[in-house]
Amino acid sequence: MQVSAMLGAGTALPLGMGRAFAADADVAAKWPAVTAMLDKYVAERKVAGMSAAIGWGTQEPGFIARGKEALGDPDATGPDSLFRIYSMTKPITGMAAMILIDEGKLGLDQPLSDLLPKFAKMQVQVTPDGSITELRPAKTPITIRHLLTHTAGLAYSIIQKGPIKAAYEAAGLIPGQVTKLPLPGLDRGKPVNSLKLFADRLAEMPLVYEPGTQWSYSVALDLMGRVIEIASGQPFDAFLQDRIFGPAGMTSTWFTVPKSEVHRLTGNYSPQMGMLIPIDPAPSSVYLDKPAFPFGGAGLVSSPRDYDRFLEMLAGYGKIGGKRVMSELAVRVGTSNLLPEGAKTAGTFANGAGFGAGGRVGLGGDAGTYGWGGAAGTVAFVNLKYGLRASLYTQYMPSEAYPVHTEFPQAVQTDLAKMRGQG
Repeated sequence: MQVSAMLGAGTALPLGMGRAFAADADVAAKWPAVTAMLDKYVAERKVAGMSAAIGWGTQEPGFIARGKEALGDPDATGPDSLFRIYSMTKPITGMAAMILIDEGKLGLDQPLSDLLPKFAKMQVQVTPDGSITELRPAKTPITIRHLLTHTAGLAYSIIQKGPIKAAYEAAGLIPGQVTKLPLPGLDRGKPVNSLKLFADRLAEMPLVYEPGTQWSYSVALDLMGRVIEIASGQPFDAFLQDRIFGPAGMTSTWFTVPKSEVHRLTGNYSPQMGMLIPIDPAPSSVYLDKPAFPFGGAGLVSSPRDYDRFLEMLAGYGKIGGKRVMSELAVRVGTSNLLPEGAKTAGTFANGAGFGAGGRVGLGGDAGTYGWGGAAGTVAFVNLKYGLRASLYTQYMPSEAYPVHTEFPQAVQTDLAKMRGQG
């Protein structure tokens, strides 16, 4: 969930290089900097395994994989290994919202209170992360745009400090899970048991910032799950399955890993004093049980092959395998800079860039990159202008233990620059 500035604003990618990639059987040789990154992390036992998927346009992806699905596991990590993608769930939720906006069931600048009346009269902390009793009325209503771009003023217990963090955790506003083990720092309390209750309790909390003024990482995409339920008339997880996963051919993306697929689930670790401490072993993973509710901000497990299909759909402007999943306009708008005018991003994960529907974008709208990363060392992005899609998968927490969110895009860019020089 915590992600550093992983995508360079308006990342420059060489035009017309996609044709050569599909014909090259040796993917690792084609992407030496990416391969070296994977080799180094696994050889130094910083992670148990690491996989990357890279593709051009709507062509088949290439995969690079090193290491095992878990320490002591005989199975090598690969395209179909399952990873906890955490906040890489957010772009999927964002695009689900864009489908409804495109169909006229939601409005980008529609007040949230039209769908959830309890959000009509919000209070804002006088001092962000300060007292939760010294409040003032919000001047601006929260809109759908605000939710998609983390500018609604909502909090996040993994970001906030002080009374507001404690209040969120006490109210069960914990849209994520890490482990069943009683490990210090990872047990943040028990989440509420439904999206409806999550939304109702969230409406009772003060905002940290005035809506539309400040980019602040938040539970907004989790709340969007409830908005999607109301606008679509079906459960959030069912909507994702019917409108994105099914049509896009994503057969290995779930909120709950089926028992039959546990052999593909990787282990999650905490790097401590040069060792990898298991925090969510696959055989007893928290992801084998149904979550308290479908976490639209951090709840999915997916494979490199499956998530690449989501990126391929975006690279195809809503189409994959000849099948349209969402309209071209919905993709173009969702991957463009949707930040409200004047919203401040300085010093945040979005620093120096824009933000679209659940993902960071380059300052060139659809001419730049769109994507996001996850709390356990995953990162994915697509450049729609040039059709490049790239993603990295490994499992460790916290995400800031290693700089993979910046190293992977940099490695991709290094290899692209070399290809351009040889071209």
